[in-house]
Amino acid sequence: MFRTALRNVLAHKARLLMTVLAVVLGVAFVSGTLVFTDTVGKAMSNQSAKSFDGVAVSVTSYGASRNDEGVKEGEPGISQKTLDKVKALDGVDSASGRVHGFAAVGDQDGKLIGNGWSNTGANFVPLKDGKDPRYTFSEGNGPAKAGEIALDKETAKRGKYTVGDKVRVADNGPAKEYTLAGVFTTEDGAVNAGGSLVLFDTPTAQQLYLKQGFYDELAVSAKAGASADRLLTEIKPLVGKDAKAQTGAALAAEQAKDIERGMSSMNQMLLTFALISLFVGVFLIYNTFTMLVAQRTKELALLRAVGANRGQVKRSVLAEALVVGVISSAIGLIGGIGLAVAMRSAMGLFDAKIPAGPVVVAPLTVAAAIGIGVLVTMLAAWLPARRTAKISPVAAMGSAHLPASSKSLVLRNSIGGAVTLLGLLAILGGAMTGKDGKMMIGAGAFLTMIGIIILLPALSRPVIAAVRPLLEKVFGVAGKLAAQNAVRNPRRTAVTAASLAIGLTLVTALSVLGITMGKAIDRMTTDNLKADYKVSMGDTFGNMDPSVLPALQKAPGVKAVSPLQTGFVQLGEGKEYQDVSGVDPATIGQLLNFDLVGGQLGSLAKGEVAVSDKAAKKDGLSVGSTLKVTFDDRKKADLKVGAVYKDMEGMLSPYVMDYGVLAGHSADGEKPSMREVYVKMDGGASDKAEQSLVDALGKNPAITFATQQDIRNEMGGLINTALNIMYGLLGMALIISVLGVVNTLAMSVYERTQEIGMLRAIGLDRGRVKNMIRLEAIVIALFGAVIGVALGTFIAWAVGETIKASIPNYALVIPFDRIAIFMLLAGIVGALAAMWPARSAARLNMLTAIKTE
Repeated sequence: MFRTALRNVLAHKARLLMTVLAVVLGVAFVSGTLVFTDTVGKAMSNQSAKSFDGVAVSVTSYGASRNDEGVKEGEPGISQKTLDKVKALDGVDSASGRVHGFAAVGDQDGKLIGNGWSNTGANFVPLKDGKDPRYTFSEGNGPAKAGEIALDKETAKRGKYTVGDKVRVADNGPAKEYTLAGVFTTEDGAVNAGGSLVLFDTPTAQQLYLKQGFYDELAVSAKAGASADRLLTEIKPLVGKDAKAQTGAALAAEQAKDIERGMSSMNQMLLTFALISLFVGVFLIYNTFTMLVAQRTKELALLRAVGANRGQVKRSVLAEALVVGVISSAIGLIGGIGLAVAMRSAMGLFDAKIPAGPVVVAPLTVAAAIGIGVLVTMLAAWLPARRTAKISPVAAMGSAHLPASSKSLVLRNSIGGAVTLLGLLAILGGAMTGKDGKMMIGAGAFLTMIGIIILLPALSRPVIAAVRPLLEKVFGVAGKLAAQNAVRNPRRTAVTAASLAIGLTLVTALSVLGITMGKAIDRMTTDNLKADYKVSMGDTFGNMDPSVLPALQKAPGVKAVSPLQTGFVQLGEGKEYQDVSGVDPATIGQLLNFDLVGGQLGSLAKGEVAVSDKAAKKDGLSVGSTLKVTFDDRKKADLKVGAVYKDMEGMLSPYVMDYGVLAGHSADGEKPSMREVYVKMDGGASDKAEQSLVDALGKNPAITFATQQDIRNEMGGLINTALNIMYGLLGMALIISVLGVVNTLAMSVYERTQEIGMLRAIGLDRGRVKNMIRLEAIVIALFGAVIGVALGTFIAWAVGETIKASIPNYALVIPFDRIAIFMLLAGIVGALAAMWPARSAARLNMLTAIKTE
């Protein structure tokens, strides 16, 4: 029987090719994801370990800690005195102090180089040989005095800088010019992530990022034969409780785990879509084996007649599936390795440089690829094998195409109806639960999808019957026959439509949610923002220096300016800290659209507080109420509520006060946290107005100036990028769907060979035969698309009910234009998939076809 199975595999190469391709695509995606994440993770771990070569002990400072009163105690970092004590320990060969922070480098036009969040600055620390072991200089030397810097090679290249050039560098304040002393290469992770690294001399770095004479990190190397663990024991008491000391090996292992955790989210997302592709592939494999078994029904019946039992027949079909699964999985694994290499190369398009390293193909990856591919193929082939084995030899020899019994269809519809109802109830229950209902909706969506797949044969008849009159009217006899053929075998139609339904359910749900959130953000900007510009640190998510505010106020053409400071206060004894926004009472009304429920916005100038309506309702406040406030410096005050406004979540904290009051209570003399400044210009936003602001801040490359449209584009761009990634990933599922339609039509043509010959004989020409097959494919594809779009929209509505409370102005938006595109693409998928079967049907010799049994 096994030899028979092998012969059958080789005898149906064209049919099995589509099954092989479906399994290959799914397995390649799974194995490619695993190989890619393993390779990148290993390369980054190796790179991280290299940066700790020669480091016996590493010490990281957390800065001064707060006591029970909330006052900072201790030193801001590791002092020079502590560093000298560490150097004096027996077994220490050398110890260097490091300082790190944000540093933005501008190119020749003053534009920021690199990703804002990974633009860093540090100090150059020459050891006994005059070199810093962390950096290798290809040009010049490290900075030796104030006013000099060194740049990483990639940043210097992008900025077109050479040694001796003047380079504009900024932290969160005004930009300054430095002389480029050298260019270096480094294994620093921020640089490899597409950022930049600026090296300063140590006193300059300390002044910028910490405090003169203090460090935030120590790197200690040991003498030959000295124990790292012993050094760690001796160093811990010296650095105190506000610093963490560990061996270099332990730190490297910790960072490797952090990298692994960081890669896990990408891994899970890619694997999810890989499994979706495999799930869709199940329907194609099922159809293929149904077709192969149908073509060999008489052959299998003959085997039964000469002595083969049901188990042997079933095992024969499953043996074919095993062979196909093993071959497909092996090809998919090789394709996955190639896909991983391609993905690694593609990362460069996003300015992310992956460290060099070998491609990692773990044993688990190989086992997962082969196991998943074989399992999926065997599961998909099991039902056709079981159904074939149950047919009696006499019945099989009499008819090659036995219809499903009414009893089995009733049972199927009953199960499908129950599962669908359970899933829909779970989705509705999750929607009514609110923000905690997402898991329930997810489970309900899965059950509903499975239930509808089971119900599709029953749904196909009424849905396709609804479009039959239109097909007859437009396409005549070909349209009428196409509609009849589409529901002739409802099981097969359902299996084919299911793959498209799954893909379009996900695509539609993501599209509806993404566009709805984009519109909500757009309304939030339009409704709440009156300022012409939002000035911020861009991608760094950092805070601007307070000197930015007076500089902007003096800029030509500025009409109104207000900072948006962030602080924390304790409302009442023993309560949690609440974030507060600090604004300029004199100008904020010109910059943000406060919709007052009660009170006056001008009360902020008297030291009073404005509260959002949501916070007021939650805490039982109203105009005139008194708030007992404890500020960050632990000083207390009784503040009156002077105004209540409609909540502007996403733009303002629930509590707003005069920025001068908030800044006057910063702890330990710290600078107030100013994350944004809003500006209104005399003539509105324009190139001239923006240049005026840029010049006022010394052409700081780290600071961005966003108009209202820029803010909309920024948020909409993020959503569209996420949607495009999802569309690309789900495209694989749709490719498999095309193969499924091809399979179904090929099977339909095979079963109706005699019928097609008769139609040709009574006058149906080749063109109308082709039209009949094409229309059948389009009808099946659109049937699946309608189901997918309807279910996807319903799921998106339910998910929206769980998140609308946290998104201001949320209102469901159904993107009819995109849905129309999805339907059009589904029709195109059907038309393309029908090309080969339609051509085959049209080329049939009518006399030969009529004689076919």
